[in-house]
Amino acid sequence: MNKKTKIVFMGTPLFAVESLKAIHSLPSVDISAVVSTPNKPAGRGLKITSSDVSKYAELNNLKLLQPKSLKSKLFLKQLKEIDTDIIVVVAFKKLPKEVWSIPRFGTFNLHASLLPDYRGAAPINWAIINGEKETGVTTFLINEEIDAGKILLQKKLTISENDNVGDIYNKLMSIGSNLVVETIEKLISNAIKPIEQPMAINYKLAPKIFPVNCAIDWELSVNKIHDLVRGLSPHPAAWTYFKINNQIKKVKILKGAYTSIDSVYEKPELEIINKDLIVKNKTGVYKIIALQIEGKSMVLADNFINGHKNLTL
Repeated sequence: MNKKTKIVFMGTPLFAVESLKAIHSLPSVDISAVVSTPNKPAGRGLKITSSDVSKYAELNNLKLLQPKSLKSKLFLKQLKEIDTDIIVVVAFKKLPKEVWSIPRFGTFNLHASLLPDYRGAAPINWAIINGEKETGVTTFLINEEIDAGKILLQKKLTISENDNVGDIYNKLMSIGSNLVVETIEKLISNAIKPIEQPMAINYKLAPKIFPVNCAIDWELSVNKIHDLVRGLSPHPAAWTYFKINNQIKKVKILKGAYTSIDSVYEKPELEIINKDLIVKNKTGVYKIIALQIEGKSMVLADNFINGHKNLTL
């Protein structure tokens, strides 16, 4: 009888659950433990909430570890006692060497970009914001640096002109889970030769998204505005201010379309034309399709117009 491969899986959000499911379905693998973040209060009622990965582990009776510190003596002892073959990491914290150096076949991470481009916390967002036509997923061996270890496998994905973060997130979540399985199988059979990431001075980064990154500059070209909106939709969402009946309101723009044309509009102007809500600037026309006033539900622009006639930027 062949010995099963012992896997420790580390992850937190929904993106990681798909990979955990794929590993869990492998008859040749034993998930010795799942590691996720500690439960914490969330929402207005501060109800104690567990991560998506924790919920999956509990639902499927998998051993769950939720250490407050990845360097705690108890946690390190638990990992060493498992005698794991591979640690798989998907959307989790930076691991200390004391952790990633434990497994005999190494610790690898699934990252949602084609490394070395878009190292960092928000690779999907920045790829779309920057107007990339292609992205993908990479598995790589973890080392001391963030997202800089030797590449194991990569899989590419085309980004269409109207794909938003939600679309690409779901596609990469599925593609990534398959790549994780392939990486495990090839590591165990010694069928992968890890490759050093290219040393590039000008590779693109994907830092954490902050509210300032989400503000729309209506002076930008309309195609750049379009990329920003879809690169932040549905979350955290690009935002702007509208003056509505002489009141300033913060508004999230969730979907739009654009037409690039030479225009006489030196300054951006918000207009209602028939049932369309549009912004015109010197590069063309941006049509707002879906939006959300702060504290309200998302609405389509034609419904928004019905209750808000007096609008300016």
